Amino acid sequence: MAKLILCMESLVLKEIPLNKERMTIGRKPHNDIQIDNLAISGEHAVVVTILNDSFLEDLHSTNGTFINGHAVEKHFLQNGDVIELGKYRLKYVNEVPQQQAAPADFEKTMVLRPDMARQTASQIENKVMGDTQVGLKLPPGGAAVPPPAPAAQAPAVPRAAIQIVSGANVGKELELTKTLTTLGKPGVQVAVIARRPQGYFITHVEGANFPIVSGVTLTANKPHPLKDHDIIELAGVKMEFFLKA
Repeated sequence: MAKLILCMESLVLKEIPLNKERMTIGRKPHNDIQIDNLAISGEHAVVVTILNDSFLEDLHSTNGTFINGHAVEKHFLQNGDVIELGKYRLKYVNEVPQQQAAPADFEKTMVLRPDMARQTASQIENKVMGDTQVGLKLPPGGAAVPPPAPAAQAPAVPRAAIQIVSGANVGKELELTKTLTTLGKPGVQVAVIARRPQGYFITHVEGANFPIVSGVTLTANKPHPLKDHDIIELAGVKMEFFLKA
C-alpha cells in the first residue's frame, strides 16, 4: 500500500497509509491529513488513490503546492516524490510497480479525475438505478393499473482500442476495457479516456499543452467525445482511436 511520510526539516512526524480513495490535506481539523500551520490553506490539496496509483491536485491554495521543487496544480505521483507544503514535507512511497502499457514514449496509468473521485461506487450506482415500483396501484375507481413497463436496456458500449501511429512504439495496441484509462507522461502531459454508456470521451488532466484530437486542440478540462478513427496527439505521440467489430 502506498503511503505518505510527513516530515518537518529532518524530523519524521508520522507515516500515513493511503487507504482511502480520496484524502484531503489542509489546516482545518476535518481534513484526512491535518497540518496546523498558517502557511497551509484550510483545504490545501487532495490525493486520489486508485489501485496502485495516486494523483495529487492543489485545491486553489493560497501559497501553492510544490512537488520536487516545482509548483503543480495536478500531478501523477511517483515513488519518491516529495510534496512541499510550507516548511512541511510529505514523501510519497509506493514500492509496487505502477502500470505501464508500453515502454519509452507511451505510458498507461489508472487514475480518476478529481471531480469523479468525490463519488463512491455505491453513490454512482444509486444514481443510476433509482427507485423502482413493484405491484399494482388501485386508483379511486378500483381498477388495477399495472406498473409501468421497464425501460429498454441501453445498448452495450462497443469495444474500442487505441493504436500508436508514431514514435518508437508504432503498432502497439491498447484495448480500452476499463472505465478510465489514463494516457501520457506524468509531469509532461496526461489525459484520461472514459468509457461511458454514451461512448468514449477524452479529458485533459495534466500539462500546459492540451491534447489534439483529429487536428483540433482541446480548450478546456471537459470531456470531448471520440469518434471512430480519431487521431489523438498526446505527449509527442500520435495514436488512433478506433472501434472494434
